[in-house]
Amino acid sequence: MSRVLEPVDGAVDGELLARVRNRLVGSGAALTSSAVASAVREESGALVADADVLAALRLVQQEFRGAGVLEPLLRDPEVCDVLVTAPNKVWVDRGNGLQRAAVRFADEDAVRRLAQRLAMSTGRRLDDAQPWVDAWLPQESASGAVRLHAVLPPVAGEGTCISLRILRPAAHDLAALQESGAFDGPTAEVLREIVAARLAFLVVGGTASGKTTLLAAMLGEVAESERIVCVEEAAELHPRHPHVVRLLTRPPNVEGAGEIQVRDLVRQALRMRPDRLIVGEVRGGEVRELLSALNTGHDGGGGTLHANSPQEVPARMEALAALGGLSRSALHSQLAAAVQVVLHVRRSAQRGRYLAGIGVLRRDGERVQVVPAWQRDGGWTSGREDLAALLAARGGALPC
Repeated sequence: MSRVLEPVDGAVDGELLARVRNRLVGSGAALTSSAVASAVREESGALVADADVLAALRLVQQEFRGAGVLEPLLRDPEVCDVLVTAPNKVWVDRGNGLQRAAVRFADEDAVRRLAQRLAMSTGRRLDDAQPWVDAWLPQESASGAVRLHAVLPPVAGEGTCISLRILRPAAHDLAALQESGAFDGPTAEVLREIVAARLAFLVVGGTASGKTTLLAAMLGEVAESERIVCVEEAAELHPRHPHVVRLLTRPPNVEGAGEIQVRDLVRQALRMRPDRLIVGEVRGGEVRELLSALNTGHDGGGGTLHANSPQEVPARMEALAALGGLSRSALHSQLAAAVQVVLHVRRSAQRGRYLAGIGVLRRDGERVQVVPAWQRDGGWTSGREDLAALLAARGGALPC
């Protein structure tokens, strides 16, 4: 576990570091080891031991590069969330709930400076006039996509809050997930049949439940002769497939211009001859374009959706469709024809991330409902025959 370097013999105090920082910023020079060492000696006004210079160098580099003292946590492959609620309160989530990290900041000003510098690296502002920011950090900042959310006082009542979510590239295949205990062998064969039969599917679940990981694994089962076009906010999907085209959204600049949304990219993807159209996360009005695409010959596509259970999918889609100007009746009509299967993933401290259930969409009058076909704790249920019929209609078969 990383820790903040303490001052050596009391020589590298906060006041000296502040003067060194101001000198480096004011000079505009490159942040080199020699530049920092020179600034420390000049600002100290006296002879400085090599150990003190080294301590100052590390502290200054932490403030100016990457995510500062949080960088080692972001590079830990097990960490999915890093949360700062106070200079001495840093929390991490490694998949088993939040734990206190042995990392601290010097003071509240250090937390605020880091939040503002990270916001600046994304092209956003964070100050008293705009006291919060929500943006993606540059990819080179850590081993994965990192989403930043920060709030300044007085909106954050007890001090600057920083929330960093690390989205690791999802590159597992179904065999690896089966080995990890996400599902058993027969269930893995069912998932392969769903892909081979080109059934459109949605992977649903809560935050950090493994939706993107399962989606990437299933895309790895797509035939190599097919072209996959993925639309994402961040480059999370890395399926083991030779022909993947990735389109990424772009946030607005500091002037509020230049934004490219998911729905814009879905329209472009339709003109790129996709055999499989994938939306990394359906979270807005793009549901209208996606359902239209899946209803016009683009079979076998899909994406992920935040939902606590498969039964909540129709209501969740209704809310998103309203953002795209799609009425409730139109949404249910499109959804019934566009999507056939819902895969529900969950995460628990005992089981980790696992496939909790498979559902199929069934018309109920003018509405659509999700009927369970298989559940991890109960096996096959009433929707099994529906799934078997869907597979049979496309030349597939439900494994025994």
